[in-house]
Amino acid sequence: MNTKQLKWLSYLTFIVMFFATFGGTVVTKTDSGLGCGHEWPLCHGQFVPAHTVASLIEYSHRLVSGLAGLTAVAVVVAFWLYAKKRKDLRMYSVLTLIFVIVQALMGALAVVYDQSSAVLALHFGFSLIAFASSLMLALGARKMDKDSGTGLRKESVSVTPAFRNFVWAVTIYSYIVVYVGAYVSHTSSAGGCSGWPLCNGKIIPELTGSVGVAFIHRLAALVLLIVVAIMAHYAYWMHRNSRELRTLGIAAVTLCLLQVFSGAGIVYTLSKPELYIFAALFHNLLISSLFGVLCYLSVRVWQLGKEPAEQLKTASNV
Repeated sequence: MNTKQLKWLSYLTFIVMFFATFGGTVVTKTDSGLGCGHEWPLCHGQFVPAHTVASLIEYSHRLVSGLAGLTAVAVVVAFWLYAKKRKDLRMYSVLTLIFVIVQALMGALAVVYDQSSAVLALHFGFSLIAFASSLMLALGARKMDKDSGTGLRKESVSVTPAFRNFVWAVTIYSYIVVYVGAYVSHTSSAGGCSGWPLCNGKIIPELTGSVGVAFIHRLAALVLLIVVAIMAHYAYWMHRNSRELRTLGIAAVTLCLLQVFSGAGIVYTLSKPELYIFAALFHNLLISSLFGVLCYLSVRVWQLGKEPAEQLKTASNV
């Protein structure tokens, strides 16, 4: 396979993972997790379930997740055979496969055995890593194909250890915020704070029960917006010779800002179920995309930080 074919295979994997993540959110928001009863992989004892809304939603998600597993196997085989010099892309493909399997097993356990809200939130966290890995693979394969087609040389970009560590810290913190958000969803705490940006008309409400859970998530999201904005600022103004870093920084802060406003949309649509589902889906897809962009940025600042040192080592050996 050539680089263009690998690129399109990675695109296909990302699209399937996108729908698998989207489907998982639909299952959660429509309370269809037990649409097939406590059975897996069968649905009410059948391969093709009865045509109830809940069973169709749950079973469709299972089918898409199975397809995600097949495409993940395909990219692992393809990139390990035909991209032997790209250890980063091979790593992304393996991570995609591993976390597709992990989230599928956790989904099966959640169906067969009742799970706590904390464990269910972790299930979303693992599916998010699988989604982010497929996104990093698609972006990396796109760059590989573009570089091979144009013959462009590597950018001479200086990434300081301080900026690299800051990007890594922001990425790790974003995962914590995602987990808290998933916990809010699985504990049905979204309605704990009425109104936005105030919580029940107060800057700091009484931190008990669902109110405390919802308010902590809001506060964590606000801090995330601040640190992402700072990171984007440094990515844009400190790396003027890197269009890639500047673009990733802009994408991160834009997605984060949209994610905050989509969270407000959830609050204002709680009393309108038909609108709430769309607001919640949009919110989850935004945070999934943000996490994927931050993960890719984390890898790129590490790679670009290594290149000057490698170039210096090569020059010294000449």
